[in-house]
Amino acid sequence: MKKLCSCILAALLLAGCGSNTNTPPTIDTKPTWEAEKGTASQPETESRTEATNEQQSKKETITMNGINIMEDCPSSVYEKRNNVTYGTVVHQTYHSNTTGLDRGVNILLPANYDDSKEYPILYLLHGIFGDEYSLSNDSEIKLVEIMGNLAVDGLAEEMIVVLPNMYATTDPEQQPAFNSESVAPYDNFINDLVNDLMPFMEKNYSVLPGRENTAIAGFSMGGRETLFIGLNRPDLFAYVGAIAPAPGLTPGKDWAMTHPGQMQEEELTFSGKDFEPLVLMICCGTNDGTVGKFPESYHNIFEKNQVSHVWYEVPGADHDAQAIRSGLNNFVRAVF
Repeated sequence: MKKLCSCILAALLLAGCGSNTNTPPTIDTKPTWEAEKGTASQPETESRTEATNEQQSKKETITMNGINIMEDCPSSVYEKRNNVTYGTVVHQTYHSNTTGLDRGVNILLPANYDDSKEYPILYLLHGIFGDEYSLSNDSEIKLVEIMGNLAVDGLAEEMIVVLPNMYATTDPEQQPAFNSESVAPYDNFINDLVNDLMPFMEKNYSVLPGRENTAIAGFSMGGRETLFIGLNRPDLFAYVGAIAPAPGLTPGKDWAMTHPGQMQEEELTFSGKDFEPLVLMICCGTNDGTVGKFPESYHNIFEKNQVSHVWYEVPGADHDAQAIRSGLNNFVRAVF
């Protein structure tokens, strides 16, 4: 019982929980323009898959084998510095046709954001029971400081970081809980992201087009959905990073529930697809009492399926800010 309580407390790291359940929306992993050819969304979606020859040549020099991993994030990366101007978090609301609701999103703009420039973009996903505030408001994660310090030191590109609410339910009264019906809206986020949030960002912010300028990463449930989205839409995301990804990507059972699986193990592959990630990274703390060995199991499946990726463990980290800081530090250095 003591172990179970500690696991539940770790799972609730990012926000409060609820238990209302409703019928989950149908999940459609195809782009809108493919299902409804001739609609206005076609050029918007196609634009995300295009990049100039110069951009393509530059990005092809990045290989997963060339990534140098720092297992733990140095304090110099996440501590606030008096001589650094940091980015600003702004909150926006966009309409989601996927859910039929207006939804909130936080956006971390780089320091001195300039509409006349174009920026690469990172979609960063929270854990279960979280929302768009979870990763930016947690004072232990130091998201703003990490992004600002790496950019000013020339160790990462300036980029826009998008922090969505990943719970894409059609019922505003529904809340997440540890059962399949209540978890299903997380799986529906792929549709909200591709068909609603990404077009909103491209319309309202100065975003570099093309998969080579688009990354997705996430923690816990956000890490699981990151892998799911990256596997289903490699045409949109060239960089995929999962920090302590939750169980449920493939069938399995943990302390909280039985997971039917979003995909079968043999489907965790890019074989036969036109695209694969330039960077695919998975990490987890060695002392993670919440997701346990599930992140390593994804690594093992990728190994078996001969999928190129980076896997490492964060010494001493639990399901916590230490693991998130490490994952962010390594992933942000590797992208773009």
